[in-house]
Amino acid sequence: MKVLIVYHSEHHDNTKKLVEAIAQKENVTLVEATNAKNINWSDYDLIGLASGIYYQKFHDDILKCAKEYLPQDKRVFFLYTCGVKRNTYINSIKQIADSKKAKIIGSYGCPGFDTFGPFKLIGGIAKGRPNDEDIEEAIKFFADICG
Repeated sequence: MKVLIVYHSEHHDNTKKLVEAIAQKENVTLVEATNAKNINWSDYDLIGLASGIYYQKFHDDILKCAKEYLPQDKRVFFLYTCGVKRNTYINSIKQIADSKKAKIIGSYGCPGFDTFGPFKLIGGIAKGRPNDEDIEEAIKFFADICG
């Protein structure tokens, strides 16, 4: 099975840590969102969209990629890191996937070190995250959805 993970990771590379750990264990193609137009998304059986959370949603670069390049009827999954965990963070990316008739096979989110806005004043939140346990859980999530 050919797997593509398109990601955007900014500030502390929280999300990049997850996708790179998965890529070390599994045969996946990692593409930063700014390079996503150079990939033929149709060549892949499974597509992952990964991002930190910005203003309670996936980064705009990931949302734009999904709108422009996600083919119809693909199997997709979502990965994200966030300062504070909420179940609603996938809503915006899920709407796009639904509009493309994608089959959503799962999502994984975990805390990520966050120093955005007012969190900077207190030295950030979710310090030390994602940690080894978070990364192992992301790898397990990926293995489970591919198995």
